Amino acid sequence: MARSLAFRSPASGPLALAAALAAAVPAPAFAAEESAEAEASAEDKESIGLAAQAAPAAAQPSAPPAMVFTRPVFDETWATLGLGAGMVPSYAGSDDYIAFPLPLIAGRVGGVGVTPNGPGFTLDFNSPKPSLAPRTKPRIAFGPTLRLRNDRAIRIGDPVVARAGKLDSALEVGGNVGVLFPGVFRRFDQLGVGVQARRDVLGAHGGTVIEPQVSYRSLLGKAFTVQAQVSAEFVDDSFADYYFSVSPAQAAASGLPQFRADGGLNRIGTTAILAYDLDRNPLNGGLSLTGVGGYSRLIGDSARTPYTRLRGDANQFILGLGLAYTF
Repeated sequence: MARSLAFRSPASGPLALAAALAAAVPAPAFAAEESAEAEASAEDKESIGLAAQAAPAAAQPSAPPAMVFTRPVFDETWATLGLGAGMVPSYAGSDDYIAFPLPLIAGRVGGVGVTPNGPGFTLDFNSPKPSLAPRTKPRIAFGPTLRLRNDRAIRIGDPVVARAGKLDSALEVGGNVGVLFPGVFRRFDQLGVGVQARRDVLGAHGGTVIEPQVSYRSLLGKAFTVQAQVSAEFVDDSFADYYFSVSPAQAAASGLPQFRADGGLNRIGTTAILAYDLDRNPLNGGLSLTGVGGYSRLIGDSARTPYTRLRGDANQFILGLGLAYTF
């Protein structure tokens, strides 16, 4: 069930849905139950065939249809490519919503897992080999991560905020570590607890972002995967000042009051994702459809800034739909 558009925690801004893309890429182990059933059926067919050959010819019933078992698409190397679209706030704290395209690349190459991380990616150097048996032991996922942040660097829906000027795009680079617990409530579910720490290397906000996350996913029947995640975002003074302060020059250009923002807890949020396998066979690759809905609440100076308090809303919502192909 790894082929689905996946979504990360609901960061605000035009790339909010893209920032949700990493959380719900289901692991190939979710295919184990159906695969095991298929293998068992194949063994039953073989047993029936041998018994029929041993019986007298006159007593043999007509041959049953041949069992077709397809090798799972998940092996040492597999990939999911997708594209989606969503409605997201035009900037962090905006109450104007815009449509935005959402690309997706995920998979496993040379034993290294790749998951999307907004407009960016996260590598897992401890990615397990695909298995047809359910995993029972927790594992640690770790590796580098990066994310492009272009909040207020592209479309700004509010003309007053737009007069304050566009910002530069930031490239946040850092690390990700998490512990994944399989089989918590169901045979093929998974509970994850992790954290990312990233720092801007392009000199835009020049600050540090820390994101703790708790996620849960489970297979529902043979076609649906559900994912839920709760996350938070902590930022330093440099980040807060860049995105939420109103400088004297910005105040003169926009008419907004001056404001100086400090770092701290920036937001909390939750996301729910539902993925549907279009041919109801999670083993053979192909197309899947994913829907996502999310809510986050800006906290502290990100909610008190005039960009949010006077021109926007601290309550941020996302809604999206995507199509992906796995091979």
